Amino acid sequence: MRATGGFSTLVIATLIAAGRLDERLLTAALGRVQGSRLVCWIDQGDAADLEIPAELMAVRSAFQGWGEVDIIPHPAGPREKRLLVADMDSTMIGQECIDELADYAGVKPEVADITERAMQGELDFAGALKERVALLRGLDASVIDQCLAERIRPNAGAETLVRTMRSRGAMTMLVSGGFTAFVGPIAEKIGFERFEANVLGVTGGKLSGATEGRIVDSRRKHDVLSELRDQLGLVANQTLAIGDGANDIPMIEEAGLGIAYRAKPALAAVADARLDHHGLDALLWAQGIPKSEWVGE
Repeated sequence: MRATGGFSTLVIATLIAAGRLDERLLTAALGRVQGSRLVCWIDQGDAADLEIPAELMAVRSAFQGWGEVDIIPHPAGPREKRLLVADMDSTMIGQECIDELADYAGVKPEVADITERAMQGELDFAGALKERVALLRGLDASVIDQCLAERIRPNAGAETLVRTMRSRGAMTMLVSGGFTAFVGPIAEKIGFERFEANVLGVTGGKLSGATEGRIVDSRRKHDVLSELRDQLGLVANQTLAIGDGANDIPMIEEAGLGIAYRAKPALAAVADARLDHHGLDALLWAQGIPKSEWVGE
């Protein structure tokens, strides 16, 4: 579902304002676009489906920055997804693992600056990855486990989103431009069925300053989604992708529903919807799944 292509002149959208969606707020939301109406409540006081007579971009503009609500538009008809492909750093977790690892090596400011520029789309991802990994050369590999234990935490709602979708038969895939040493344990903790990421080189118990094998970059993320979709025999609208940076753009554009989570401007501009004010489990409401059916963390 592409933001640039838009919908017909009628949009069905999920309005989310957890714990705050009372009649006053709902009435104000309906007034953002003339002719809008309530279709149904998904969870009273939390999320509701609206019918809005406007193109997609007009819907986004009408609600952008208003009332600390999130609005997720989708085509009319079945919308529960059968495939979830998600980025990890600053999406499913609240940290950038390579930046935190660099702190143990005493080079966090240098690495974090490169990471930010890459996520903004200012640098080639593969080149930025090579430059950052080189700065970690000689760091004891055991620091990875220490970093995981001390600093890495899932974002709110991550486990509920993944475990609920998986319990309902969806394939869940964590795909990251980070490293398998982090991604494997995080995928297991959150509940992902599969994962793919880069491999850090280790020599004599220390980081070699290079990666091994194929680089998981923006193109690979796109291909992971499209390959899994085809393997599962799904159509585009049955797929959901979530990311935060410029290297997620091809994956987000390929998905039936592409979500920009607390995202950099480059990604936010092309995603089908933004999730700025709620946890990741809010995307269950966007699929029409009420809280009574969520699988808790």
